[in-house]
Amino acid sequence: GPAILPLPSRAKDLKTRLGILLHKPEPGHRIGTSSKLQLGSRWRDSSREVLEWRESFDQLLKSKSGVTAFHTFLKTEFSEENLDFWLACEDFKKTRSKTKLASKANRIFEEFVQSEAPREVNIDHETREITRKNLSGATSACFNEAQAKTRTLMEKDSYPRFLKSASYQDMTKQA
Repeated sequence: GPAILPLPSRAKDLKTRLGILLHKPEPGHRIGTSSKLQLGSRWRDSSREVLEWRESFDQLLKSKSGVTAFHTFLKTEFSEENLDFWLACEDFKKTRSKTKLASKANRIFEEFVQSEAPREVNIDHETREITRKNLSGATSACFNEAQAKTRTLMEKDSYPRFLKSASYQDMTKQA
């Protein structure tokens, strides 16, 4: 068959930066010709995905690896609680059991929303109070307003800085 060239070094660099984009083979699995082709294909898909993150904040949030890269960036700014809260709300909305809904709502409120919460998100007093009142009859929508405010804050503030960050710029150059 045709000779297969090793992956370009930029692909290896991208793999290092976002380990989840390229899956490591299982222990004991020998990388043969077809595996190298699959890795090359995944790298092309991954680099296209990295470039799509700058199209919109929604594109970034739709991408598992985009969320991971953004989360890593937010940690450098000490503001990862915003994304963690948004993700907790997304997971919360998928809860179907009424008893689980109430307990999850209280846990999310105590961790992110109440004043002096361990990972308190930056929302105004009025939104905090609306969310507190929503807990009495917890539905999948009880965090909607707080989640929307946090999302807007990330989109208007953190996301543009992420796009300008050295780590994202490096990823796009390699893509």
